[in-house]
Amino acid sequence: MLIAGFPAGPWGTNCYVVATAAGTECVVIDPGKDSTPGVAALVREHRLKPVACLVTHGHIDHMWSVTPIAGAYDLTAYVHPADRHLLADPYAGISAETAAMLLGEGHRFAEPDDVSELADGEVLELAGLAVTVDHTPGHTPGSVTFRSPYDEATGQLSQVMFSGDLLFAGSIGRTDLPGGDSATISDSLRRKVLSLPDDTVVLPGHGQQTSIGAERRTNPYLQDAFLRGSVVDTPR
Repeated sequence: MLIAGFPAGPWGTNCYVVATAAGTECVVIDPGKDSTPGVAALVREHRLKPVACLVTHGHIDHMWSVTPIAGAYDLTAYVHPADRHLLADPYAGISAETAAMLLGEGHRFAEPDDVSELADGEVLELAGLAVTVDHTPGHTPGSVTFRSPYDEATGQLSQVMFSGDLLFAGSIGRTDLPGGDSATISDSLRRKVLSLPDDTVVLPGHGQQTSIGAERRTNPYLQDAFLRGSVVDTPR
């Protein structure tokens, strides 16, 4: 599997380009602000053909460039129905202060021409990849993660999870923005994260790569106090 990524825009949102190998079709995950040139550079470098754009959730730092990338490559954008409205109105999902600051840029958002809605547990067959969708609300009502088999250098078959803003190295997603809910994200983490094998590679929406095993052992938000329902908002 070929996975290339880079932090984009003022929020440092990780945008990923994923394919089975160079010279094949690919999917783009979470193209945030200023990510279009980076995606184009990876597509050229690895001789790829984008066929889909996957959105982990509708926050503005993860969907800013969805429509221009969908238009440039004539591809389908995939988003959970609970967050679909944010493709055209991302200001509804952020704080009033951030919205006021960004409105000064005069940027207009619109839904891409081709949008497909995601469902919990479905498996997307895209670009030769089998991508499992897990609905993981709490950060936003329509937050999802994407999992796909990943053949490590050792030859052992594991999986990679693109966690969006559900799980980070040493932290979890904030729940103080519109649509966020601490009890709901707690439930999502219990059901959809702690149930995964330790060797699952986690590629988050911000920050460095980690694994389910590492987070199970060291992430303070996944310890006993958290599992009893005590959730502390984090700054993501």
